[in-house]
Amino acid sequence: MKFLLTYQQGPRSAPPTPENMAQIAAFTKKQHDAGVLIMTGGLVRPSRGIQLECKQGEVMVVDGPFAETKELIDGFALVELPSQEAAIQVAREFMKIAGDGTGEVLAVFDASLQ
Repeated sequence: MKFLLTYQQGPRSAPPTPENMAQIAAFTKKQHDAGVLIMTGGLVRPSRGIQLECKQGEVMVVDGPFAETKELIDGFALVELPSQEAAIQVAREFMKIAGDGTGEVLAVFDASLQ
């Protein structure tokens, strides 16, 4: 199963140190080498949100900034693991390295499995 793991730094978190970034890089390499990691990335900071909204077939683009941009994710990973429990374990390991913040584990729909 594929899962999208997200991470958002806590509001009072300090920027990552070079040592912390090295730990994150080592963790990422470990997951890649194990065949778990499909893709990872982060948002450019400061990030300016753009939203799209579709109403009755008409798509509108709404340019930010938006009041809630503080809630944007800082980073994500797309992983392939056998279960949600395994995905939670990978997310736990990452968050211990990344530090204070919040994350989500979201199952990704895969049409090839239907």
